[in-house]
Parts: sequence; C-alpha cells; structure tokens
Amino acid sequence: MKIELIKDDITKIEADAIVNAANSSLLGGGGVDGAIHRAGGKQILDECIEIRNRQGKCKTGEAVVTTAGNLPAKYVIHTVGPVWNADEEKCSKLLANCYKNSLALAESHCVKTIAFPSISTGVYRFPKELAGKIAVKEIKNFKSKILEKVIFVCFDEENEEIYRTLLKE
Repeated sequence: MKIELIKDDITKIEADAIVNAANSSLLGGGGVDGAIHRAGGKQILDECIEIRNRQGKCKTGEAVVTTAGNLPAKYVIHTVGPVWNADEEKCSKLLANCYKNSLALAESHCVKTIAFPSISTGVYRFPKELAGKIAVKEIKNFKSKILEKVIFVCFDEENEEIYRTLLKE
C-alpha cells in the first residue's frame, strides 16, 4: 500500500473515500467536520441524521460511512477522535481505533484510495506529534488486499512537517 503526503484542503481531494474528523453528533461542527459538511452539501447531513436515528451518536474511536455529496470523493468515513485529556494511554488507543475502524470500513466498501486529515489535533487538542506517530503506525500496520493508497492530507505546514519526518523513519 502506497502512502502519500500532501498539504491541501481535504474537501478537494479526489479519492474513493475521505475521512472526516467528526464529532459524536455526526451533524457537522468546526474544523474538518464543518468544512466537509459545507462542501459536501445537504446529502451528507441527511445520511448522518439517518445513521443517528438508527444507532444513536457515534462513539469515540468508531466510524460510519456516507456518500460524499458534492465532494470529489465517493464516500466520507466519519470517525470520532478523542478529546485530549492527558490520559495518554486511553486517548492513544481511541485514536488508533479511529484509523483501524476507518480502514476496515473503507475496505468493506472496496475503497482503493483513502485520504485522512490529522484526527483530533485541532479543537480536540491531541498533541500533533503523538497523533502523527499513531496515524503512521496504524496505516503501516494495516494489511489490505484492496487498499492501494493512503493519503495524509495536512492543512498546515506544521502538520505537514511532522508527517514528512515520521514517514521518513
């Protein structure tokens, strides 16, 4: 599986799936979540409401999938990252689950290319370096016969530099 790194806006990425750093309500919010809902349009929100009506809120570390509405991707995989609270072990495990569950869901939908933002490092305050280490480790450890490419999409130079360094190791 090829791993790529780019600095861009995840809503503009042409991939089979993009990952949304969602909140548990699945109803949009700030940061990546708000950007995806705004750019993707009402269809994504409507599908998120259907999911909520069926299963309730999305738990931290879990993932659900919708179509991508007006986005250039086919699917949006919504995963809820942990809010950093200094319980490093628990938060790290939950963040790792975001990547594992998103990848498994992507594979079940025959996704060949998937793009990830830096989950939980915005308003959820997860330390960026630690989040990057977890993301890279989980992607490298995931064995797939379907997934061909994972794209880390960094919105800013700080995250881009962290991922560039981690991917060289």
